[in-house]
Amino acid sequence: MDHRHAAQAAPNDRQGGTVTAGTRKAYLVGGGIASMAAAAFLIRDGDMRGCDITILEESDRLGGSLDGAGSAKTGFVLRGGRMLESKYLCTFELFESIPTLDGRTTVTQEIVDWNKTMKTSSKSRLVRNAQREVDPRFGLTERHILTIERLAIEPEAMLGRTSIADQFDQTFFRTNFWEMWCTTFAFQPWHSAVEFKRYLVRFVHMISGFGRLEGIMRTVYNQYDSLVRPLQKWLEERGVNFTLDTRVSDLGLNDREGKAVVERIFYDRAGEGSSIAMAEGDLVLVTLGSMTEGSRLGTMDAAPDLATKADGGAWSLWETIADGRPEFGRPAAFDGNIDQSKWTSFTMTLSDPTFLRLVRDFTGNVPGEGGLITFPQSNWLASIVIPHQPHFIDQPEGVSVCWGYGLSVDAPGNFVKKPLSACSGREIMIEIMGHLGIENEALAIIETSTCIPCMMPFITSQFMPRVHGDRPSVIPTGTHDRALLGQYCELPDDVVFTVEYSIRSAQTAVYALLGLDRKPPAVYKGKFDVRVLARALMALHGVGHGKSDTAFIA
Repeated sequence: MDHRHAAQAAPNDRQGGTVTAGTRKAYLVGGGIASMAAAAFLIRDGDMRGCDITILEESDRLGGSLDGAGSAKTGFVLRGGRMLESKYLCTFELFESIPTLDGRTTVTQEIVDWNKTMKTSSKSRLVRNAQREVDPRFGLTERHILTIERLAIEPEAMLGRTSIADQFDQTFFRTNFWEMWCTTFAFQPWHSAVEFKRYLVRFVHMISGFGRLEGIMRTVYNQYDSLVRPLQKWLEERGVNFTLDTRVSDLGLNDREGKAVVERIFYDRAGEGSSIAMAEGDLVLVTLGSMTEGSRLGTMDAAPDLATKADGGAWSLWETIADGRPEFGRPAAFDGNIDQSKWTSFTMTLSDPTFLRLVRDFTGNVPGEGGLITFPQSNWLASIVIPHQPHFIDQPEGVSVCWGYGLSVDAPGNFVKKPLSACSGREIMIEIMGHLGIENEALAIIETSTCIPCMMPFITSQFMPRVHGDRPSVIPTGTHDRALLGQYCELPDDVVFTVEYSIRSAQTAVYALLGLDRKPPAVYKGKFDVRVLARALMALHGVGHGKSDTAFIA
């Protein structure tokens, strides 16, 4: 449905009177989980009608980075997958209100019940020389541990724009702790020391079980099928408008009585430009930037291309609205160095059970139980995940899916002497099976599989070194009609690259814009629990491995 004319005509009918729940409109720029969650909070907690809410999305589907596409015939595709854990309080609070697609329970209850049955407990977190390592020791020195402890208490302002490499000596980056940490969360040595510190504090309760990935929770299916589709259905049932294939190019900002007010939303659709006029009391919520902007897919026989920020609209929109307005942050801190924010993921669709059988027998974990398997000797720093099958709702019996990624995309492989960024799906499979020691069955596995690589130029851009002001506040200074959502706004204490961060930003924004007397659930702070700290310190020193502090939410 084309909403342009209706949206532009409506303001004339609504001007001049008191703003009520029936006249206020909300426009959400970007169709990722942040905007979808914001729409749900506007309806559930703000009593807005769904028909008064419009989501404008550049692509042809909702979900943003929580995607899942393809088929058994062409190959399934997952750009990535975000881990969940029991302290994602905003996420679980939202999805307590959202029924599963089949309506049998809520999404939250489904996840909780599933993870009571399918508990993550890796028996092969690291694989070296085609040999699995069970619950690897961290291998930290006293100096490393002291640095970790210092970072946990040092004020962020003192760390400034320093990197992780600025804080540790080079021996730290050869420890098992770093190998597991960086591949679990996708950190690089040049990434922000502040963000590394936040992760240490935010996930202190998981450190004691880190060698087995204990406490990490998964959805029953991929996150598009398990989270996005139920939430989209809930919003559709309430009449929310979804305007897809629409690229927002600018916000018509004008200063009024010392405040910047949004008067129009400018957008392009099908090569034509138009705009939506705002009436008094209308709200605009913008998802800033995009970690999956410019994603490009390869094929079984071709590597993906490398795109830039000019190949999408998210970064250009942020740069446009931030030009001359420091309250919108500094996008250049995040989108200015693709070589330090890119990596390649890959999705394997297998029509023969051999690969999963070999990995199961090798690792000691059934699909869905083991989590991430990392190859520290890999020049690509590659990892794979074997999820529970089926991983897609429409995945046929006899077809399986696994996912992986590499952090070092420009280094030549160990078995395929090409950079990961230049490799086809076929070459990626050869490399992975080389690290697993699969030889005799390799050719047959490849011939019955489809592997689709995906290059993402901005996937870890939110980790780039930053200082105060680079990330804007959810509610920019001096505004009352707009909010900023997603991974590039500032939420003290919480950590980016998580579903929780996007949903927390949405909840924070909606409650503030509507003046509701409520707040999102507080960020869990295990650092104030003496028992959690004691177990974390024991684990860092190599004592008490395999005893996680995580517990499922009630």
